[in-house]
Amino acid sequence: MDKFRKLVAIEPVGLEPWAEERLRSMAGDVVMFGDVPQGDDEIVNRIGDADAVLLSYTSALPGEVLSRCPEVRYVGMCCSLYSPESANVDIRYAEAHGIAVTGIRDYGDEGVVEYVVSALVRRLHGFGVEPWFGEPSEITGLKVGVVGLGKSGGMIADAMRFFGAEIGYFARSEKPQAKAKGYSFMPLGDLLAWSDVVFCCLNKNTVLLGDDEFARLGNHKILFNTGLSPAWQGEAFAKWIDGDNVCYCDTVGALGCEGLLGHPHVRCACVSTGRTRQASHRLSEKVLANIEAFLA
Repeated sequence: MDKFRKLVAIEPVGLEPWAEERLRSMAGDVVMFGDVPQGDDEIVNRIGDADAVLLSYTSALPGEVLSRCPEVRYVGMCCSLYSPESANVDIRYAEAHGIAVTGIRDYGDEGVVEYVVSALVRRLHGFGVEPWFGEPSEITGLKVGVVGLGKSGGMIADAMRFFGAEIGYFARSEKPQAKAKGYSFMPLGDLLAWSDVVFCCLNKNTVLLGDDEFARLGNHKILFNTGLSPAWQGEAFAKWIDGDNVCYCDTVGALGCEGLLGHPHVRCACVSTGRTRQASHRLSEKVLANIEAFLA
């Protein structure tokens, strides 16, 4: 197996200690930075003459930065890679300049599903808050709308169905496997109006909710955002959340505005709920597998 001359992790990437040790057999020199770089110049300085780079979702590698690091031939994203448009690496630039970019998928969904089930149950039953419907209520019979029926959206839909909810969803196209489960495919506006609870499970930088959509969603609704960025336009969301509504998300990135953290209708855990012990192990295995496949 080939080896990199120098591999640099420009920020914390979530690898377990055994995985970091394995990296040292894959490169002549391995440098792991323990903090997030502050700006492009610092990223360029950290990469230096490295021919391999690792990063998580907290930094970006635009084409302008890659152009200043001519030795790089491999970029390993230690985070989800779904499409060039949603990636924090300039995939198009990399492809045009012979730089391989790999990412991972399906490593932290289980923790997210547990988070949304936990938060929803607490709200419906009134554990520590007023019950959402005025008296303790179950998920049974709840109208649950899922926006984006990928891996995590599908897992959330399945979990809600397990507890007896009715499931509707919006996606780019109808999913045969969802139809077989009895899930109803709807236009976005119809789904929002129909739902008691909406889960937005979209790729990073995908925005689907604006003034018109929030008008269809209406009042006394529960909204979850499980993505890495807001699924909504900021001003439209700010108006909607002032109504008789509540929004749950795990990180400030998903909320989109630190100024909303103190809003009485916002519940932000301020922690990545997908970052569990088990997720760290899955991430480590997948990142190493990508590197080994490239070097082979």
